[in-house]
Amino acid sequence: MALYSVRSERQFCEQLNYNILFRWFLGMDLSEAGFERSVFSKNRARLIEHEVSREFFGEVVSEARARKLVSEEHFTVDGTLIESWASIKSFVSKDKQDKDDRNDGNGFKPSDPDVNFLGERRTNSTHSSTTDPEALLAKKGHGKEAKLAFCATAVTENRNGLVVECEVSPATGTAEVRTAISMIDRLVEDASFAIKTLGADKGYHQKDFIGKLRERGIIPHVACMKGRKVAGLDRRTTSRNSYKVSQKKRKLIEQCFGFLKTVGGVRKSRLAGCSRTNFLTQMTFAAMNILRITRLSTA
Repeated sequence: MALYSVRSERQFCEQLNYNILFRWFLGMDLSEAGFERSVFSKNRARLIEHEVSREFFGEVVSEARARKLVSEEHFTVDGTLIESWASIKSFVSKDKQDKDDRNDGNGFKPSDPDVNFLGERRTNSTHSSTTDPEALLAKKGHGKEAKLAFCATAVTENRNGLVVECEVSPATGTAEVRTAISMIDRLVEDASFAIKTLGADKGYHQKDFIGKLRERGIIPHVACMKGRKVAGLDRRTTSRNSYKVSQKKRKLIEQCFGFLKTVGGVRKSRLAGCSRTNFLTQMTFAAMNILRITRLSTA
């Protein structure tokens, strides 16, 4: 589904009845009957429980390392928002969620009610989504509209832009930086990467993040925010050629997010919940890595 931009499980099951490519992909002959959409939801629960997507993603990264396609020392981290499947209309006050105040006066509750939020202050502390309670109201940058979303954080290596670690967390505003540190620790401890430099954008130019990188012996190649001084990141770091190279390589991670949202179809999650969205993200990044490994190996 990620490789061929199939937007839903229902559509995939429909195409499986006549698409020879998908049947070959699954090892099915032309006379074999397809399967129902409900199979996805039943099997996906088992896959999420046993963290199969993380294991599969890790095996793809190991294959890239075996082919010498991955940098072992220089990396980039960044985050993006994945819009939740829940409608903004479902984001209502926690005190009113148990009340049926959206009927037409005759006790009938429409499936798509008219809701007027004009003048009402909505925050994550006072409101939540009835469709997807884990989705939080968030926005990426000033002047942009806030949406119910999750925060997807990824780490790429700087040689070919392959994703080596990714995780989806609630969009709390601080989750991106906190998740980045935990992913770096996993790469060092579990995957045995000898990380020397880590590139990032201005959102990571903060005391806590820079300090934790320095504690781990990692040089922060973070874009500096004008007018802000942070201990551990000054001209002794930013004047080096390696810093400039990291800033140029930083755009590779944006290409990965572009694949995730356009080709992989995860601009808006088609599943409810953080763990399910994390499953989709890991499988989509694994598909992207497989494509890049194939092309790089052929070249």
